[in-house]
Amino acid sequence: MNTAWTTRAAGALLVSFALTGAYAQPGKIDQEAEMKAASAAVQAAMQSGPAEIPLGKQARLKLPEGYAFIPQPQADQLLKAMGNGEDPSRLGVILPPEGDSFVVPRYIDAGYIKDDEAADWNADELLSGIKEGTEEGNKERQARGMPDMEIVGWSQKPTYDKATHRLVWAIESKDKGAGNEEHGVNYNTYVLGREGYLSMNLVSGLDSLPRNKPFVQTLLTQTSFNTGKTYADFNAGTDKVAEYGIAALVTGVAAKKLGLFAVIAAFLAKFAKIALIAGFGLVAGLAKFFKRKDA
Repeated sequence: MNTAWTTRAAGALLVSFALTGAYAQPGKIDQEAEMKAASAAVQAAMQSGPAEIPLGKQARLKLPEGYAFIPQPQADQLLKAMGNGEDPSRLGVILPPEGDSFVVPRYIDAGYIKDDEAADWNADELLSGIKEGTEEGNKERQARGMPDMEIVGWSQKPTYDKATHRLVWAIESKDKGAGNEEHGVNYNTYVLGREGYLSMNLVSGLDSLPRNKPFVQTLLTQTSFNTGKTYADFNAGTDKVAEYGIAALVTGVAAKKLGLFAVIAAFLAKFAKIALIAGFGLVAGLAKFFKRKDA
């Protein structure tokens, strides 16, 4: 394992999470202690590429050199430390070679997703659905002492490739009242399979999205469903069909997962400003890392 790289990447990820402590209700959780425990667990469990990573029982990822994978339950421990709820569909957290983004892979056992409606969906209607879902999700954010989230608009409108069964879309968001420099983005990719779908959610600052998108695209090319689990393996006579179509992956289903991850995205946009967080001492060498970033 490249210790210097994993320390640097984990440090970047953990510091971005640690900042969410500013949103938590005071007095309920010792957040510094929680983050230190998450840091120790992550560094003990982290796997560096090249490696083959099973994605549940459905697929596998050939993790490239320079990337790192945080498995479960350590990934959930980390996400919980920054305020995310539990999600049994999460498979871990992936750290790309650069330290200002990360990817959350998930598998949703929804059944076979019909993709016919992708041919004529209306992006404006899909955006309205996301906004409605976000307003509903703000109730949970308020209960956690977090500010309401506001959807700014599409960073990339939904596109579906029928040949590869891949759906891509990106939404720009911010905390209500935040300045323009504090926008974040969730870049969402989905790959349909026989019994459900894989998703890889890239969380990034808006300004850094162009340089971070190739990371998740690389991961997609290195991800494949197991034999018998591909979209083409669907058997209409025996297989379960999902209760919703592909548009729901952009609206109702996706919106439920968007809110808390957007908190992280907003903070990732602030990396140049958070050197003082190194005083938390979460990861050895963190101060040097940020000193290099600010140089």
